Amino acid sequence: MSERLSVAKTYKLYIGGAFPRSESGRSYQVRDSKSAFLANAAQASRKDVREAVVAARKAFGGWARATAYNRGQVLYRVAELLEGRREQFVTEVAASEGVPLKRAQSIVDGAIDRWVWYAGWTDKIATVLGASNPVAGPYFSFSVPEPTGVVGVLAPQSSSLLGLVSVVAPVIATGNTAVVVGSQDRPLPAITLSEVLATSDVPGGVVNILTGRTAELAPWLASHADVNALDLAGAPESMTAELEKSAANTVKRVLRAKPAEPDWAAAQDISRLRAFLETKTVWHPMGV
Repeated sequence: MSERLSVAKTYKLYIGGAFPRSESGRSYQVRDSKSAFLANAAQASRKDVREAVVAARKAFGGWARATAYNRGQVLYRVAELLEGRREQFVTEVAASEGVPLKRAQSIVDGAIDRWVWYAGWTDKIATVLGASNPVAGPYFSFSVPEPTGVVGVLAPQSSSLLGLVSVVAPVIATGNTAVVVGSQDRPLPAITLSEVLATSDVPGGVVNILTGRTAELAPWLASHADVNALDLAGAPESMTAELEKSAANTVKRVLRAKPAEPDWAAAQDISRLRAFLETKTVWHPMGV
């Protein structure tokens, strides 16, 4: 009997809870750390960015109005499903990042734990960042954090899963929606994560994942007038200044990329939760 040939996969984008092909019809080869072929990934275009932003905007109202407790449950459900596909993620991380199996297992476990960590913050962040303000008069004054809106996220290039989770989870934990450009050369964990999101309780459009050339997609995301904020975690250093300039032209909140990619395995703090929140101050009379 002849040896069976494996089925070569061509993955799609994840937009609005569905898996469309790129409108351009393009795809590109994804290879492992030793240049062996792994799969074909969709190469997103400018129009795909626009469609993803439309989906994120449509989903924003419902997601922002959901209770913090409910959002925490949804994020925890993502962790549960990721745990169920742990072995697949381990295989893909090991192949994509060229790390030993034991290290890949540690990365995947860290990603699962990170979803749980951010799930636990959803109903606590308002208490930490909100305030009851002292005023001279018969009024109550409260400062309340609210989500910024649609956030464009350039995922880390080298940390294809743990880095990705570390930038996406805090965005949606605080009620924002996201348009994510996955790692250009290591997109498989992001693609598999989109399958997890699609089968979880995350409403369609809350997270939209694009694959392709970061240098092609990032400028359109930065200049889009309906994107309210931008995370440059995975931006090429040569593009950072221009992306910040484009974001400023459309009055975006920008989380700047650090000179060197951080250690995503290190303990997290609430800085990424705080980054895409705005503070609303409410005055209310005390009454007689």
